[in-house]
Amino acid sequence: MSGEPSSATVAGPSSSKRPAWSPDHLAHEPPQAPPIDVRIEEEQAAQAAAQAAGFEGRRARKFLQRRTVDYFGTYMRYNLDRLHRTCYRHDDEYMRPSVHSISKLHPPFAYSRSSTSIATTPVHTSTNKVRCPVNIVQWTPEGRRLLTGSQSGEFTLWNGLTFNFETILQAHDSPVRAFEWSKSGVWLVSADQNGIIKYFQTNMNNLQAFEGHREAIRGVSFSPDDARFVTASDDSTLKIWAFDEAREETTLRGHGWDVKCVDWHPTKGLIVSGSKDNLVNFWDPRSGTNLATLHGHKQTIQACKWGGPSNNLVVTASRDHFLRIYDIRAMKELYTLRGHKNEVCSVAWHPVHCDLLVSGGSEGSMIYWSLQAEDPEAPLLAMDEAHNSNIWSLSWHPLGHLLASGGNDHATKFWARSRPGGAEPGHSGHYPHQQQQQFDGYTFERADFYGRDSRGGGGGGGFLSG
Repeated sequence: MSGEPSSATVAGPSSSKRPAWSPDHLAHEPPQAPPIDVRIEEEQAAQAAAQAAGFEGRRARKFLQRRTVDYFGTYMRYNLDRLHRTCYRHDDEYMRPSVHSISKLHPPFAYSRSSTSIATTPVHTSTNKVRCPVNIVQWTPEGRRLLTGSQSGEFTLWNGLTFNFETILQAHDSPVRAFEWSKSGVWLVSADQNGIIKYFQTNMNNLQAFEGHREAIRGVSFSPDDARFVTASDDSTLKIWAFDEAREETTLRGHGWDVKCVDWHPTKGLIVSGSKDNLVNFWDPRSGTNLATLHGHKQTIQACKWGGPSNNLVVTASRDHFLRIYDIRAMKELYTLRGHKNEVCSVAWHPVHCDLLVSGGSEGSMIYWSLQAEDPEAPLLAMDEAHNSNIWSLSWHPLGHLLASGGNDHATKFWARSRPGGAEPGHSGHYPHQQQQQFDGYTFERADFYGRDSRGGGGGGGFLSG
């Protein structure tokens, strides 16, 4: 018998070759809109039936499809991409201007370019049942809720994912003018129009109340170790308080008029304040002396904030329509930001990208600025109709993917990063001095302030995440 196997028992490859699958239709067909929710059609039919029946003495409730901005998916995608990369570099992260990149978004800290964190998409508008101006907004330290203080003296908590109402509290008897969370996130200090200071826990339990000033308190800020905090008042003084004893330690005198804003340096023993006398003063909290005075503005200074690399910069917003950025290392002015048509009411630095800041004006406009731009003094993006009136307060989410704003139009608005592939409905912003470009059939607007070609993976102002 031969030792070779029979030809009938040998298994060989099939003569017919299967064609390789390729998603040709996905590459050429335009993206399809998501299907209409069945509940919406059912609600419309129920509304029509109720109207035809005269509502039967009951008011028909309208079903609202609420948007949700969840940051968890971006973190999972970021960890997954890092796990499968053999050589990870932080500076090679960029977003392509295509709707197919939506599922590949990363958190703001994964991108080295601040243009990816510009919040231009209106997500939700929240209003209280009793409509009144919103004087201040601030995220809770863990970022799960947004706390607002209104002209009626109420605290309102809004959910940070679905943006729905959670609870309301009559915290003060007069309008809430300022509040600040401690660095540890355990305590909240608030102040009102009558000069009353109150301590609150995270569950909104009031533990302490005392009179701090005889007139309205306009600003509150904690020291780096939470042992002290400073208040600014319309009585032209600033006071430093020992937090545990609720005791006044030092009174800072040097302004000639109402003190409108104050901010304690995050890591240093240095305080900056702005007043109605057009002056910016720097204070030593230990000795209570005035270290320096800047005379750059010509009208009332509405807001001042520490920021920039290593928090060596301070930005001031004034009624003279300008924002000015000062460097405390040289104690001189670096930039004058021009773009608002009326007075500037509020300003906020981005928590992740130290070169990005946003300002709000009395005409309801929001303007974004970047210190890495070719011209830092020119607006990066302007939204002329963000609010219908003064924007009194701005607050970034601790992770940097959401922006909250409170205004004189009784509204609290939430803004998110735009998705790749172009502007979404409701985008009312415009990029000054910029051109529109085409990329793989998609149109996007771009701020070429990094001097790179968009086809080379530069990631300009149009590569915004959602």
